[in-house]
Amino acid sequence: MAPAIEARDLYRFFHAGGEETLALRGVSLSVAAGEVVAVVGPSGSGKSTLLACLAGLDEPDGGTVLIAGETMSRRPEFERADLRARCIGMLFQSANLLEAFTVEANVALAQGLAGKHDPERRAALLADLGLAGRAGAFPAELSGGEAARAGLAVALANDPAVILADEPTGEVDGPAEAAVLALLRARADAGAGVVIVTHSPAVAAAADRTVALLDGRVVDGRLLDARGSA
Repeated sequence: MAPAIEARDLYRFFHAGGEETLALRGVSLSVAAGEVVAVVGPSGSGKSTLLACLAGLDEPDGGTVLIAGETMSRRPEFERADLRARCIGMLFQSANLLEAFTVEANVALAQGLAGKHDPERRAALLADLGLAGRAGAFPAELSGGEAARAGLAVALANDPAVILADEPTGEVDGPAEAAVLALLRARADAGAGVVIVTHSPAVAAAADRTVALLDGRVVDGRLLDARGSA
């Protein structure tokens, strides 16, 4: 069986004036269905760039990303967007919800991007996340924990094979962080591959495996500890 998501020897360069930044230097990563992987490292180590390449939001300068064996890299943007909508759920720290839409409308919009209209799925998902009574609420009316769960509902709207999360617990308290982690673990147990970019020791400890990045390369996590950056 193909991995849920796989990155093969990714390189990404950025140019500003005469300066070249090597954001990714031959990064490879394979995440199985049912596995939760935490990507850790100091700011500027390449974590967010890696996540953007995995999602097809950014194009690597070298290497390939595959989603369930299907190539994401070096395809027209509309094809990448279609694959992303069908197969990837994205969970951000604070950008999953559109402020002008209710919780349910946000989930419906995510479904629509994948060509789906499934009110029963929306209702069941919100109920599973403890948000049945908040379906008509706007993001500004939600508590931090409710907003985190609503963002997760958007990410799970199409029952994705892969979940990519960028600091999903960065703006919530301890109990809300534990709740989000439990929900991500439940999705992995249901067969999704989960990648979480994080600075949180609690999130890293809850993962099945940790991948450490430093200066755009995968390194032994002890190198981060030696630099004081876990």
